[in-house]
Amino acid sequence: MSNDHDHDHEHGSELSEMQLRVRALETILTEKGYVDPAALDSIIETYETKIGPHIGAQVVAKAWADPEFRAALLADASKAIAQLGLQQKVGDHLIAVENTPATHNMIVCTLCSCYPWDLLGLPPAWYKSTPYRARTVKEPRKVLADFGVTLPDDMKVRVWDSTAETRFIVLPMRPPATEGWSEARLAALVTRDSMIGTGFPKAAHEVAA
Repeated sequence: MSNDHDHDHEHGSELSEMQLRVRALETILTEKGYVDPAALDSIIETYETKIGPHIGAQVVAKAWADPEFRAALLADASKAIAQLGLQQKVGDHLIAVENTPATHNMIVCTLCSCYPWDLLGLPPAWYKSTPYRARTVKEPRKVLADFGVTLPDDMKVRVWDSTAETRFIVLPMRPPATEGWSEARLAALVTRDSMIGTGFPKAAHEVAA
């Protein structure tokens, strides 16, 4: 006898089993009056447009393009971002740490998964995993190698342990050959992982003119 899962896929549903389950649960909760559809729409719209790594990318791009903002960001990231009018409410204190030719920064949370959601969106699964949290503080270079990041032997690696009160964002180094670029174009270079320290920004040739 065919079950519901088989029935849906035989007729070409593009939704995964998990998506179908979530949709079914949403329908039941809405029909029983436990969930307001408008509230769900508002949550989705918030995650799509008001928070997420595209916000962090805007901050990094502005820091690359505007020396005064870069200095303000490194002095007090919470205050600098608030002055841009960007949402920044998660955590009481945000610190920006800058990558340089001599130092590479990396963010971890050893106790839970403290993360600047409003700047970087939902944390990736690996960020919350025990292996990442345990190994990063002990052997950061090996963890970086797992992400495909190889650093010069003489480059210092600093690991920052975030908490519920203090969170961090990495200001990666600006890629070469991007002089004169607009902030919007620069933002397209910034990846989520580069703002955690487990990756680099894209190279200039990877972004369309």
